[in-house]
Amino acid sequence: MFKKLMILIMCLGLFSFAAGCGQQSKSTSEEQKGQKDIPVVGILQLVSHPALNLDYQGFVDQMKEEGFIDGKTVKFDFQNAQGDLNMTKTIADKFVADKVDAILAITTPSSQAAVQATKGTGIPVVFIAVSDPVKAGLIKAVGEPTGTNITGVASNDPIVQQMDLIEEMVPDMKRLGIMYNPGEDNSVRNVNLIKEYVAGKGWEVIEGTVSSSSEVQMAAQSLVGRVDAVFMPQDNTVMSAVQSVIKVCRDNKIPFFTGDTESVKAGAVATIGNDEYDCGRQGAELMARVLRGENAGSIPPEEIRKRTLLINKKAADAIGLEIPQSLLNRADDVIK
Repeated sequence: MFKKLMILIMCLGLFSFAAGCGQQSKSTSEEQKGQKDIPVVGILQLVSHPALNLDYQGFVDQMKEEGFIDGKTVKFDFQNAQGDLNMTKTIADKFVADKVDAILAITTPSSQAAVQATKGTGIPVVFIAVSDPVKAGLIKAVGEPTGTNITGVASNDPIVQQMDLIEEMVPDMKRLGIMYNPGEDNSVRNVNLIKEYVAGKGWEVIEGTVSSSSEVQMAAQSLVGRVDAVFMPQDNTVMSAVQSVIKVCRDNKIPFFTGDTESVKAGAVATIGNDEYDCGRQGAELMARVLRGENAGSIPPEEIRKRTLLINKKAADAIGLEIPQSLLNRADDVIK
C-alpha cells in the first residue's frame, strides 16, 4: 500500500513539474514574441548635461504622445558615452550588431559615429542637437531629402544674435573669451563664425580651450584679467562642467554668456538659445514617422523651430552688470 502511495505522489510531482515547465515555456514564448513585435530604438547621447538631458526628455515625451511608450510599444536602448568620443563609435557599432530598428543620435559626435556605423545597413538615423549637420558631413543640405538613411534636426546656434546680445549688454567690450573643445566640430564651426563676426568690430578673441571636462575650471581661470566677457557656445565638454565657469566668472565679476538656456538657468547671464526640450520633441516627430514606415532618406532634415531670449537678472546683479530696460522688455523670460 505504501509503495503504491509513493508511486502516486511521484507521478503527481512529475505532472506538476511538467505543467510548470509548460507554463514557463509558454510565458517565455509570449514574452519573446511581444518583445520581437516592439521596435527597438538605440539612443546614443555623448554626455550628460542639462541641455542634452532636455533633448532626451523632450524626445521621450513626444514619442509617448506619438503612441510609442518605452517598454510597451517601443523599447529604448539608451547609452551614454560619458564624453568619450571613441565610446560613441563602440556604442554605434553595438547598435548595428544588435540590429536595432533605428538610432537617435544626440550631438554631432554621436551622429557622426552613428552614420559611419550604419553605412550599408539601412538602419535609419535621426540626429538632434547638431549645430551644423552639413559641415559635419551628415547631410548635404537642410530641407532636402538625403536619399540615405539619415534625417534629423539642425540646431544651428544663432551666433550673430548672440554676439549682438553681448554687445548690447557689455557696450565697452573689447576682449571676448571663448571656451570650447577644439575636438568638437560644432564648436569649431561656431568659433570660426564668432571670429568672422568680431573681425570688423575691433574685438580681440582670446580662446580658452579644453580637451576634457576636468580642464574646464583651469581654462576659465586662465581668462581672468584678460577678457571683458566670456562666451561658451554649445560645447558639450564645457557644458558638462559649466558650474565651474559660472563660479570663476562670478567671483571675478566677468559677464558669462552661453549658447544654451540651461546654463543661464544655472547662473550664466544671458543667451539667445535653442529650446533643447522642443528640439527633442521635433526629433521624436521625425522618429515616429520612421517607425511608422517612412524612409528616413525621404524625410527632409529640419531647422530647429524654437529659440528663446533668456536673461538671468539675478546673476547680472551679482556682478554689478546693468541690463538695458529695452532688453528686459524683449526677453522671453527673466530670472529674478
